[in-house]
Amino acid sequence: MGKTILVAGAGHGGLAAAADLARKGYDVTLLEQKAEDALGYDWTDIFAPDALIAAGVPYPSKSLYTYKDNMTFFPPAKSVALTQRVPDNEREIKMERSDIYAHLIAHAKRCGVKFRFETEVTAPLLLGSRVCGVYAGEEKLYADLVIDACGLDSPLRTALPDVCGVEREVGENNVAYVYRAFYARTGDYTPKHNYEVYLLHGGRKEVAWVATEPDFADVLIVRFEPFGTEEADKVVAELRATDPHIGDTVVRGGQFAKIPVRQPLSMLVADGYAAIGDSAFMTVPLIGSGIANALKASHILSETVVADKACAFTAETLWRYQTGYYKLLGTGYAAMTCLKNACLTMEPAEVDFLFERGILTEKEVTITANTTNLQSMIKLSMKEFVERAKKLCTDKILLTKIVRIASQIASATALCAMQPKVWAPQSVRKWAASYNAFYARQQK
Repeated sequence: MGKTILVAGAGHGGLAAAADLARKGYDVTLLEQKAEDALGYDWTDIFAPDALIAAGVPYPSKSLYTYKDNMTFFPPAKSVALTQRVPDNEREIKMERSDIYAHLIAHAKRCGVKFRFETEVTAPLLLGSRVCGVYAGEEKLYADLVIDACGLDSPLRTALPDVCGVEREVGENNVAYVYRAFYARTGDYTPKHNYEVYLLHGGRKEVAWVATEPDFADVLIVRFEPFGTEEADKVVAELRATDPHIGDTVVRGGQFAKIPVRQPLSMLVADGYAAIGDSAFMTVPLIGSGIANALKASHILSETVVADKACAFTAETLWRYQTGYYKLLGTGYAAMTCLKNACLTMEPAEVDFLFERGILTEKEVTITANTTNLQSMIKLSMKEFVERAKKLCTDKILLTKIVRIASQIASATALCAMQPKVWAPQSVRKWAASYNAFYARQQK
């Protein structure tokens, strides 16, 4: 076959796509700026296990993972506790980030992927408007196709020319800034709930969780603007008022990360280029989880590449990847982004009202491995819908917000349905401009 594919970055989706394409006979090299033993954060990750099967990746050893505990959600006033009830067959698995990488890399190597670790990709190599390779420092590396798995701040996506039509910036309120640390437990206090999630914690645009394990308390803090260690320490001190078993000693983690929480890219492809994972904003907007989505996307991308018998790898021949991803996941997450954006406008008292009046229940917070759209989250009978609508009508301002959210969700779904099924440059550009403008208006 002889066609050369470069995968830039050891993102989960990039690793899975590289493995599948190498297994199918393509000449695949993956470039990663970090050393092989330095990938990932010093913490666990949660993802849907069926994504491994979808990506053609074998299950890891049972000794390497456990199943995620049900989360219990609290409003700002902490007056109500809503606990998930996830069915056993829809539970996500919890696995060390380093073990996930080791598993995916070992699989990719067995499939024939060549690796160059400690090789930083710095920019796309362009021939006109076509991506024909990458710069690794001053070194030029040519390829017939470049798969961008460099992450949120990808030096490839952010340097593409306007003619490619690929968004370069993430956008305001579309990045979750995360601090996570594992604190040694102290005292003999045991919380009622093993996995507590605090919404609008402290009355701020902030989410915090405390997941209790036998020897430590796993603390996560999420904000929508950068913050540092001093601010993180203050939040942890506040959490100790409710969870006094959180000790002072950090035994693991203590790291900051950035996660995209927004609608998928309006253009996942260009001539010679395809984005995947965080480079393409494939996380679930409400929770920031993206491993499963990237793995599922890798299969769609691999099938699209194989279907291009001429190995042209143009935006036209890669367009099938975009439409396939939107059909499976992207449309659902585009709509879900409207809900995420609306949540950022909520006042603490409004969130308390939704919890305390039973408008939000355990049904709506039960996000499972199969939650890929709002329909899979919100399953109400007509009787339940009417009852909750009556309660909501007692707060006219909040009712107006909810109606506006519903309208935006419907518009987003309709807009995604209008995405051209067949590549036509003018139609695609027009649709992408409308899609981007729709979400830009929500930020104002």
